[in-house]
Amino acid sequence: MGSMELVCPAGSPAMLRAAIEAGADSVYCGLRDETNARNFPGLNFSTAELKADVLWAHDRGAKVLVAINTFARAGETDAWRASVNSAAAAGADAIIVADLGVLAYAHAEHPDLRLHLSVQAAAGSPEAIAFYAGAYGVKRVVLPRVLSAPEIAALVRETDVEVEAFVYGGLCVMAEGRCALSSYATGKSPNLSGVCSPPEAVSLEETDGLLTPRLGGFMIDQVAPGAAAGYPTL
Repeated sequence: MGSMELVCPAGSPAMLRAAIEAGADSVYCGLRDETNARNFPGLNFSTAELKADVLWAHDRGAKVLVAINTFARAGETDAWRASVNSAAAAGADAIIVADLGVLAYAHAEHPDLRLHLSVQAAAGSPEAIAFYAGAYGVKRVVLPRVLSAPEIAALVRETDVEVEAFVYGGLCVMAEGRCALSSYATGKSPNLSGVCSPPEAVSLEETDGLLTPRLGGFMIDQVAPGAAAGYPTL
């Protein structure tokens, strides 16, 4: 087994530099558009910022992984292809992808660009991982957060592909890439638009002594103040 790699998120150039200065081996980040699953105002990178920060990271022995991990809209694949091209031109160490068409494009047009399979692809079995590795040359798979530690250990024993797992901050109960809650409740989808539970659609109100979190007006849960909530976050 190889040495463990600490991969941290970076929502801005300042966050990227802070993570690397704090000891991260790699950071993952996204461009300022729908191709990134964390497409929120004030976050992410321009193409110029990405190129500059890849150079900065490499000077310090760290890697930059670019998330292009939403699913391309029918008839609008140019934006996703452009993000792949931008990541390659910036010298990114790898791109993190979920969409089959985007994987195929990157594999064909940028054969030297390392491909990581996003958690959005929800590949949680040795057979699924083997498919992506065989068809597209995927070198690493980011596992679904819903897998338990014993399930991850069992899977690692059955694949030669590098495995990455989230160890902090995964509070959502849904499986990435397969959830339609935000899309249904707010009209904005993490799978297509990179926007999950947009802030303007989230509210917390107290009614008759009960706390009620809502998403797009829909009640998510209802608990007494101070009680242990079954839904940890919005």
